[in-house]
Amino acid sequence: MKPNIAPTLGKERIRSLDIIRGFAILGILIMNIQSFSMPGSAYSNPTAFGDLSGINKYIWIFSHLLADQKFMNIFAILYGAGIVLVTSKSEFKTGKSAGIHYKRTFWLLLIGFLHAHFIWYGDILVAYSLCALILYPLRKLKPSLQLVLGLFLFSIHSIIYLFFGYTIDFWPSESVSEVASTWAPSVEYINYDIGMFTGTIIQQIQHNSSMATYLQTNYFLLVYFWRVSGLMLLGMAFYKLGFLSAKKSNRYYLNKALTLLPIGFLLIIIGLNNNFNAGWDWTYSMFIGSQFNYWGSLFLSIGYICLITLFIKSSIFFSFKNKIAAVGQMALTNYISQSIICVVTFFGIGFGFFGQLERWEQILIVISVWALQFFWSKPWLDHFQFGPLEWFWRSITYWKKQTFKKNV
Repeated sequence: MKPNIAPTLGKERIRSLDIIRGFAILGILIMNIQSFSMPGSAYSNPTAFGDLSGINKYIWIFSHLLADQKFMNIFAILYGAGIVLVTSKSEFKTGKSAGIHYKRTFWLLLIGFLHAHFIWYGDILVAYSLCALILYPLRKLKPSLQLVLGLFLFSIHSIIYLFFGYTIDFWPSESVSEVASTWAPSVEYINYDIGMFTGTIIQQIQHNSSMATYLQTNYFLLVYFWRVSGLMLLGMAFYKLGFLSAKKSNRYYLNKALTLLPIGFLLIIIGLNNNFNAGWDWTYSMFIGSQFNYWGSLFLSIGYICLITLFIKSSIFFSFKNKIAAVGQMALTNYISQSIICVVTFFGIGFGFFGQLERWEQILIVISVWALQFFWSKPWLDHFQFGPLEWFWRSITYWKKQTFKKNV
């Protein structure tokens, strides 16, 4: 008889992974809201668009310090852990895992592609899926090797950017002008950007798709591949070592948090100070100045996981943990629904507020979406086995309609 391979359900789930993922899916919107609501250059260069004084400046600083890259890193780490988890389960039952891995990754890639080109260009699922397709053969390496290789791949992005930063004087003048214009676009281009995102549905999809194409090609090769691949390998190692499943002692997680968090914050604060002193000039901030947050965020991401794990292992806020775990269990549905809510809010297909809300107003949108997803995920999972998109993804992966409703 052929062994039955099926999605992980109920008591089989690792609760710590769901809770960590729940915090990450909510936290990632703190930064994504900027790309939903403003021209893309404002994400990396806060002086490119909008007011950056008073409360808006403090909102940006705290968002950059606490959220920028941190939650995306956690997602990539968890994805790497998920590769080991799913393939190990399949190999235990059937002795093989390539089929299930490549099928589930292919379908997620397709979902991400549709999301990127027809809903929101800032999609991260395509990058995760492409890296997962490549990294599958490395899942069985020893954790020590995965850690070393992961850090090596993660560092290649820095090598590329530092090389660019220190060789600008040798660039052709046309390359200098082109890169400078992407960092601080002209008023004409910003107005064009706003016009396209608040225009007709055809204009919106056309402009959105062109930006998604850039992120999935040039930017993927320069940034995402090295960063995401490195983090996924770290996630594989962390899972094997029991770090992500809350198997270490409280003292272990506390010591790691007290070590990693100060280092991360110090690096990011130094980078902030340097970038503001440089006036956010692209010749420094785009390449060299960005590396402080790049590495500081790695320390903070792992430190955040330690703090969340300590919270998981505590005996307080049981109901809150259940709600956050539900948010994480429905991560794909909640991620895509964040995009749909924000597109309706900011793009021309909906209310067309793109380029109109200040940073402090954007945070109010974030809090509203948090509340919605925090309070809807648990009631949904009380009645259904999966979130809607999770059910669809698993059904096409296993090529069998999964049981949707719970027998209550």
